[in-house]
Amino acid sequence: MFKRFLFLLLLCPIFANAQLVNIETKRLQTDSSRFVLNADFAFNHSNNDGLAVNQLNGTLTTQLKSKDLRKIYLFLGNYKLIDAEEGNLQNSWFLHTRFNYKFSNLLRLEAFLQGQYNQLLVVEQRNLVGAGLRMKWMDREYFTGYLGNSYLYEVEYSDRAGSTNYNHRNSTYLSISYLSKSNRFSITNTVYYQPLYRNLEDYRILKQFRLDIPLANWFKVFMIYDYYFDSKTPLNTREYTSQLQIGVGFNLS
Repeated sequence: MFKRFLFLLLLCPIFANAQLVNIETKRLQTDSSRFVLNADFAFNHSNNDGLAVNQLNGTLTTQLKSKDLRKIYLFLGNYKLIDAEEGNLQNSWFLHTRFNYKFSNLLRLEAFLQGQYNQLLVVEQRNLVGAGLRMKWMDREYFTGYLGNSYLYEVEYSDRAGSTNYNHRNSTYLSISYLSKSNRFSITNTVYYQPLYRNLEDYRILKQFRLDIPLANWFKVFMIYDYYFDSKTPLNTREYTSQLQIGVGFNLS
C-alpha cells in the first residue's frame, strides 16, 4: 500500500536543530505494507519593512520490507534553509539509512549509516556508522516500549575549533509509546544517551516528546519538543539546544 503525507509545519521559535536525531519517531509502523513513502515540503516567504526572509524545509522518508517481512530498509533525508539578505540564518541537512532484521517479535538487529550538517552548532558536520540490538520490552494493549543499544564510530568536523575528531561511542535509547483507548491521541517519549567509551564524562543526551492528535482519518495535528545536550564540544564547552514544533498533517492517499 502506498501512502504519501504532506505536512505543513507551523513552527514555533526554533533555537537550533540538534545533531542527534530521534530515529524512533521516523520509523514507519505499517504492519504488512511492504513499501511506504512519506514526503514533506514547506516554503515560507516573509517581508518585514523591507527585510525579506525565505524558509525552505523538505523531508523524505521511505521504507521497504522483504517478502517475509523480516528485513526492513529505511531511508531518511531532510534539508532546511533559512535565508535572509544578511546571509543564511540556518543551513542544515540530514541523511540516514538503516537495515533492520527481525530475529523474533522481541529482538531485532540494526545497522545504520548517517551524515548530517548544521552550521549553528560547534560540530558542524558529523558522519557515523554503527550496529546493535533493539528489544521490545513492553507490548500491551495501549503501551509499547523499546530498548536499544548500539556501537557507533563517528567522525566530527568543527570549523570553529579547527578540529576533526574520530570517536567510538555507545548509543542507548529508551522509548515508550501510549495510544489512548479512544484513539484520540498518542504520545511517544524517547531518551538517547551516547557516551564515549574512553571518557564517560563526554556524552550526549537527546530527549524527545511527541503528541499526535488525529482529528479525522485524513487530518491530524502534532507537537514535538526536542532537547539536546552535549557535555563536551571540541571547544571544551557544553552545548544545548531545544526545539518546539507544532504542525498539521494531511493524508493524501
